[in-house]
Amino acid sequence: MHRTYQHTLKRAVRLAGIGLHTGKLVEMTIKPAPENFGICFKRLDVEGDTLIPCHFENVVATTLCTTIGQRSSQGLIEVGTVEHLMAAFFGLGVDNALVEINGPEVPSMDGSAAPFYTVMKRAGLSRQKAPRRAIKVTKRVSVEVDGKEITIEPSDYLTVDFEIDFDHPLIEKQRYHAKIDEGCFERHIAKARTFGFLHEVEYLRANGFALGGSLENAIVVGDEGILNGEGLRFPDEFVRHKILDLLGDIYLLGHPLIGKIKSKKSGHTLHNRILRELMAQRDAWEFVDRLGDGKLVPELVQPSVIGGPQAIRTLVTPAA
Repeated sequence: MHRTYQHTLKRAVRLAGIGLHTGKLVEMTIKPAPENFGICFKRLDVEGDTLIPCHFENVVATTLCTTIGQRSSQGLIEVGTVEHLMAAFFGLGVDNALVEINGPEVPSMDGSAAPFYTVMKRAGLSRQKAPRRAIKVTKRVSVEVDGKEITIEPSDYLTVDFEIDFDHPLIEKQRYHAKIDEGCFERHIAKARTFGFLHEVEYLRANGFALGGSLENAIVVGDEGILNGEGLRFPDEFVRHKILDLLGDIYLLGHPLIGKIKSKKSGHTLHNRILRELMAQRDAWEFVDRLGDGKLVPELVQPSVIGGPQAIRTLVTPAA
């Protein structure tokens, strides 16, 4: 992610799967795009050539997922559940891509960002000539609603401190704090899956959500334990997935972010609100052309469950 120039894919990649909420089979092709193009969706099942830029101002819904949309002569054209794919773009440092899709929702795959990340990493990245600009936070910005809060503060790197609190003995309070770079994302975040509670499934489906949800694309939490045969991929997979969602939502800035993010029980709605609040305050951010200084920088990974033992590891990675 610490790159001086913009990058796109070396070749197109194709994926297919079921939409988590629509339950519909969808095919998706991610294609290379020219510099300064950004990341855009194109719905192949809708007439016309309307592109939907992946930008926080184009977010039209945030209930259980992030949905972006663009108005055209056909009406509002939407693509839902973009956050996992956006997180994969973020993790790899992809700046420009055209995503062609034949349905209204990104395929859920296994409920994480890993399938997207893996297939794009195998395709490889192509360095482009245009410089890569990041948005560096220069002033503290915060949003709080109903006991949920998210704050962004100045920092020399992107760091995330995320806390969740669920009324379930398998989750309760979990907290994860990390400096986020490509290595951290690939090892500790990308594989974390979305999750839901068994007792909520009937209600969600009655309201048009989770129609494609299954043990293949989500962690299902029952009263007595995890229903998935494989169990959890990480002891604190729940909070890690919340960070995955956050990173995908934050990448809708259209640029990498440099700042310290602290979150308490935030979700897609607050993620979008904090971006709008940040960008509305012109003295709270600035563009910078370089993400790293070429020196060795520490990666602090501090996964923990509050009240339990804490593991702290310091890794040293080069900023390229």
